[in-house]
Amino acid sequence: MAEVIGVRFKEVGKVYYFDPIGNKLSAGDKVIVETARGLECGEVATPNKTIDDGELNHPLKPLIRIATEADLNKVAENKLKEKEAFRICEQKIANHKLEMKLVNVEYTFDNNKIIFYFTADGRVDFRALVKDLASVFRTRIELRQIGVRDEAKMLGGLGICGRPFCCCGFMGEFQPVSIKMAKEQGLSLSPTKISGTCGRLMCCLKYEQEAYTDLIRRTPKVGAIVKTPDGKGLVVENNLIARTLKVKLDNTPDDVAPKQFPVKQCRIIKDGYIKIDKKEMEKLSGLE
Repeated sequence: MAEVIGVRFKEVGKVYYFDPIGNKLSAGDKVIVETARGLECGEVATPNKTIDDGELNHPLKPLIRIATEADLNKVAENKLKEKEAFRICEQKIANHKLEMKLVNVEYTFDNNKIIFYFTADGRVDFRALVKDLASVFRTRIELRQIGVRDEAKMLGGLGICGRPFCCCGFMGEFQPVSIKMAKEQGLSLSPTKISGTCGRLMCCLKYEQEAYTDLIRRTPKVGAIVKTPDGKGLVVENNLIARTLKVKLDNTPDDVAPKQFPVKQCRIIKDGYIKIDKKEMEKLSGLE
């Protein structure tokens, strides 16, 4: 067993474990720790707790110190430097005529490195830009290409629901989302209906997927053959939430509307399966 604290370096980011070396810390405390990027100032997201050694992927790095007033002032100074670095980098990108969009700039706590985050449609040869920036800032420069989801998380904004983006509100890490989820939840497969501001599938499709998966397992699918109190028939529509089926009975004329039954009154003779049209998949593949 090991005693750890969870530290987050961004407002809504991944939580990393560190050894508190005997200090008792509370959520919200600012601390200085050593990371792969060097010394960093982070915020305690998880107070002291004990976890099993098997949950640790690598040896714990120790807490360096609880952040002092001087440390916090340095963080504030770095924020001001980042704004200036952003302005300079945008100008340099324009001078080099590079097809890239600068998204964010980060100074490491000890100023040993500046990281420039950008998006681009393809690969970008930025070697000349790095040399130019290094000559201006006199420190290590890293240009990191990110995807549109990461861009949305960094910049923030409002989703189509009218609320702040989930990714920058409470999601520490992105969860995989697929077209299959939208299909299983009975949503419109129109890109404008199921994609977020970033242009990718909405992260919230993941939230209820577990419940839908369970309902689908226990509900006859469209195309299933079932036995109802009024005879055998074909399922033409199902409502997972209301737990009802619309069944076209075999013993009724073609012009008679399907009849609705509660799922619990129907017995599956042969189940169907959820179909995703190949053309639809090709059209929507860029959303995942």
